Amino acid sequence: MIFRVGPCEDGKRLDSFLRSRGVSRRLINSLKHTENGMTRRGETVRTVDRVFAGDEIDLYEPSQVRSSEDTGVPVLYEDEHCIVFSKPPFMPCHRSPKHYDDTLEIEFHKLFPELPMRCINRLDKNTSGCVIAAKTLAGASWLQRSVSKVYVGITKHSGLAGGRICAPIAREEGSTVKRCVRADGKFAATTFKTVENINNLTLTAFTLETGRTHQIRVHCAHRGLPLLGDDLYGGDTFLMKRQALHCAKVSFVIPFTDEPISVFSPMPEDMVRVLGKDVNVKSL
Repeated sequence: MIFRVGPCEDGKRLDSFLRSRGVSRRLINSLKHTENGMTRRGETVRTVDRVFAGDEIDLYEPSQVRSSEDTGVPVLYEDEHCIVFSKPPFMPCHRSPKHYDDTLEIEFHKLFPELPMRCINRLDKNTSGCVIAAKTLAGASWLQRSVSKVYVGITKHSGLAGGRICAPIAREEGSTVKRCVRADGKFAATTFKTVENINNLTLTAFTLETGRTHQIRVHCAHRGLPLLGDDLYGGDTFLMKRQALHCAKVSFVIPFTDEPISVFSPMPEDMVRVLGKDVNVKSL
């Protein structure tokens, strides 16, 4: 990463300059302890040093070497700063007391034993699809500002071409997990469009304007069409044993470039089976 100091930034302390350019305190602290982590004209520069107009500040975070061990989770994309997995259903992203050996975090550590897993987007255990994990702090800082996602879900036939659901979401009283639409909840908005009607089912594409817990699931239930298999929110579990929700597409700018990219995760087998056909998610 190279940052050029502008005239209005002349005389700033390095740490203040970097923070104004969107570099996190955590990354700055990490680079302080990295050999040649922050340099100016090839010489190490400290966070308390002043920078001057025309200076070029180089930040260097060593790339990580991938382990030779393979993982059972498909890798959709990888560069020096991030990796995108196609997470299967029934797999949690992170370890917990009830899930230790069956998580995406374990699969990440098979590839990068020395790295913490920095999820840029998290999926519920039973939701499948694209999960981005940053391999560097710099990549995490960059990606958190540029990622957008498209989900697909199956409901009973909706009869709707598309629209926008704007309904506040709150934690349901007496539950640590379930959410509900309630006037005192946090603002939440979801846009949707019908991809295809198949038999008595509708495949819908969802885009989140906000990122509330269970947002798509809650909003679908709120409009009277819970996701198929979503027993927490009233979905029919006869055809699906988990919520029929899949993160089919993630789009972002490749870290420290101007190159946009979209990564796609194919429809999972259980959703294809219920629909009776595969759907090309690249058309979303």
